[in-house]
Amino acid sequence: MKKWRKNLYFTLVEPKEPGNIGAAARAIKNMDFQRLCLVNPPSLKDEEAKKFAHNARDILDSAEVYDSVREAIADKNYVVGTTRRRGRRRGVFLPVDEGARRIRELAQSHKVTLLFGREDRGLFNDEIEECGFIMTVPANREQPSINLGQAVMVFAYELSKTDWGSAESRDRNLTESLLEASPPGMAPQKELVHLYERLENALRLIDYIPPDDKHLRRRIMQNLKHCLGRAGLTDWEFNMFHGICRQIERKLGQNG
Repeated sequence: MKKWRKNLYFTLVEPKEPGNIGAAARAIKNMDFQRLCLVNPPSLKDEEAKKFAHNARDILDSAEVYDSVREAIADKNYVVGTTRRRGRRRGVFLPVDEGARRIRELAQSHKVTLLFGREDRGLFNDEIEECGFIMTVPANREQPSINLGQAVMVFAYELSKTDWGSAESRDRNLTESLLEASPPGMAPQKELVHLYERLENALRLIDYIPPDDKHLRRRIMQNLKHCLGRAGLTDWEFNMFHGICRQIERKLGQNG
């Protein structure tokens, strides 16, 4: 199995139907991936989950289970969301094929998690805010919602297609080989949480964020998180931002 495939995690957020979990496990194995993560799932011993997993019981049995989305993404370098609901406040949307290529590039050297929301309510806004970018599947307006297991298959298929042997793919493979020679270290999500808090404080100190405008504060930090999450931060860039915050704090009389 190629390294980038091992670095990709399919994360189901609070799935309700055991059959959907089993179907997702089967889709993951169908497309030659192996990482399934679950946030607050029902019992995996349910016979329906095992039935729908079919010959992918190994994926189901090795699934990583978490209590929260924040816990599930803590050690991941990039977070990508999936949703059917668009909106300016929901971040940057990429077409499925373009998003799949981007994920493949990122996963060459870094852990990437793909979030799938609840069957009935999808991903909440605060979970979307953790995502660097978002992907959606174009669907009939009269029936836009796609079954969870089917959605995992669609995205797994699109991701798998990026490995197909076109000339363009061979060129990408050469580029990826060069990148793998000396990949930069990337800051995991659990470390970015503290950085975002420090950046917000620094922006308050220089009066970029008005002290009494909660709506503007939220929009600024939301866009900043989307920008940095989409790009990803190397260890050097991560330390640079902390250094910038430290200088602002010192200049304005706060200890860094």
